[in-house]
Amino acid sequence: MTLDGGLIWGAVALAVGVPVLLVVLTEVLAVLQRRGSPAAAPVRLVRNWIVPVGGLFGLLAFALRSEADQVWTRVVATVLGFLVILLILSAFNVALFGNARAGSWQERIPTIFVEIVRLLLVVVGLALLFSWVWNADVGGLIAALGVTGIVVGLALQNAVGGVISGLLLLFEQPFKIGDWLAVGSCEGRVIEVNWRAVHIDTGAGIQIVPNSTLSGASFTNKSQPAGAYWVSAGAKFATDDPPQEVIALLVETARNLPMRVPGLEATASYGGAGGYTVFIPITGPGLAGDALSVYLSWLWYAARRRRFALDGDATDPIAEPERLDEAIAALAPALHLRPEDADRLRETSRLERYGLGEVIVPAGIVPDELGFVVSGRAVFRVTVGDIVVDASDAGPGEIVGQTALTRERTQAAAVAVDVVTLLVVPLATLDDLVRARPRLAADIGDSLELKRAAATEALAAAGINIGMLTER
Repeated sequence: MTLDGGLIWGAVALAVGVPVLLVVLTEVLAVLQRRGSPAAAPVRLVRNWIVPVGGLFGLLAFALRSEADQVWTRVVATVLGFLVILLILSAFNVALFGNARAGSWQERIPTIFVEIVRLLLVVVGLALLFSWVWNADVGGLIAALGVTGIVVGLALQNAVGGVISGLLLLFEQPFKIGDWLAVGSCEGRVIEVNWRAVHIDTGAGIQIVPNSTLSGASFTNKSQPAGAYWVSAGAKFATDDPPQEVIALLVETARNLPMRVPGLEATASYGGAGGYTVFIPITGPGLAGDALSVYLSWLWYAARRRRFALDGDATDPIAEPERLDEAIAALAPALHLRPEDADRLRETSRLERYGLGEVIVPAGIVPDELGFVVSGRAVFRVTVGDIVVDASDAGPGEIVGQTALTRERTQAAAVAVDVVTLLVVPLATLDDLVRARPRLAADIGDSLELKRAAATEALAAAGINIGMLTER
């Protein structure tokens, strides 16, 4: 068999061009992979599949001339056409989604939409390919599939409607996993979103809400917009309580809530007739119930310490004189008190109670009063950045706010770890007692040194030195 010049040059072009093209594509692919470029995927497809199959197709087209052998050429042409379809889809995917910006529609579009469009394009491409290569009549098949799709869609319109609603929700993304959603009487955290329904953890179980229900009704995403979630609480005081002082109390009580967003203060407003509303910024709607529970508990204790009539009642059992006498008698040995000293304490001191988690003495202040623990327990809590260390504690008979005597700023906050009752002694009274009882000053000094030593040890175990506290 003789070969004409065109066939010879074609064979030479294949023999030389294919290896050279493979080498070039290999180098290009290496560069794209080092850069982490999404274009590496289509280039890899070209190098590994399209170029080799294209070379094989060229060889078969040149070598096989008889009609009977053309079937193999058509088979390879079909494979090559399918690979070209995949290359086109891969190139479009890189162009549209490879470098999608955060928040763009390319990033928000659900993957299922992309897969459905890709499948449709593959089916259309294969139909055209079989029509060109094999001269197949695919029009009748496409029409039959279209009629079948319409019949199935009408029969399953309710189920399909739910799926379509789910796909639209996935595309629009009005909420995401972890958001707090309120749908009618159902409220909770979204834990799963699929084609058919949204699963909401209500705290009492998993509520499954069909997508068709969500798409046809209004709902509230309490996690949007991003940032603090403001929870509100109402409080009723007596009309004799000064409004500005009550507002200050409401804001101050919220300041130490662990759920509060750092850097944001609560706000409060007076509505008249003793009614107030406080708005507290917390880190998420899922904490709203716990935040209100803790806040209202703290407010009860704080209001009674200020003698404000929360809910119309300002009385506190520990304010009874006999309770003060019992506390002074219990602490008399530790304070080295004489009868006349007890009378002075009874005139100037008072009992106060703090609820679980309340800050008794904040860090960074110079106290003007000293507290003796009558019952309960407090811890001295040091915060450096994101590190929180319970350095030491104080039980019955021990002292809170020792730096009042030395006129130093507190480096740790005293926090109640259960309900704490304190005998609060003004600094002037304490100075008189210390001058008359030098032993009391020594005891307070020893207590302060013991607390400092315990704090130093606890902080060292957490990787914090005292210098870090003085630098704050």
